[in-house]
Amino acid sequence: MTGTPDDLRRTVDEAAARLRAWPAAAVERRPAPGRWSPKEIIGHLVDSASNNHQRFVRAQFRDDLRFDGYEQDDWVQVQCYASAPWDELLDLWQSYNRHLARIMAATPAAALRANRDDHNLHQIAWEIVPAGEPATLEYFMRDYVEHLKHHLRQIDPQLAPAPTPQRASRNTS
Repeated sequence: MTGTPDDLRRTVDEAAARLRAWPAAAVERRPAPGRWSPKEIIGHLVDSASNNHQRFVRAQFRDDLRFDGYEQDDWVQVQCYASAPWDELLDLWQSYNRHLARIMAATPAAALRANRDDHNLHQIAWEIVPAGEPATLEYFMRDYVEHLKHHLRQIDPQLAPAPTPQRASRNTS
């Protein structure tokens, strides 16, 4: 897989370095009632990495892209990300994503590019793929990185480059 693993590593490493310098008050402040603080956003991104880790591995042994979702707000609350030590949270997030980048880079081209008609990316992807339209694992991996960047831009627009006008295609046929 070209580009996406390097993009993920670079984005995470640059964001982590920048975020480490933020004062506690800045990472704990919620922008509005009911919205996540930067700490909680990074915690959500740890959860996203955890869920997608399993999805990316399992998809290499299956003909479908059907995966369970998860209750994002509940996960953030139950895991107490708001009170987690900032450096530990950043270390976990950065390490987990470096691992995902290795998985992405090692995924065989046939598994990446196989069109999967059976999927639920209309329910779990950040940029949905309509039901009945084929999708690829490669698309789903790129979608993961774009989701991560979206949340980094919520924390600080300088943490991740703006998306390119043309997103990656959903399939390669």
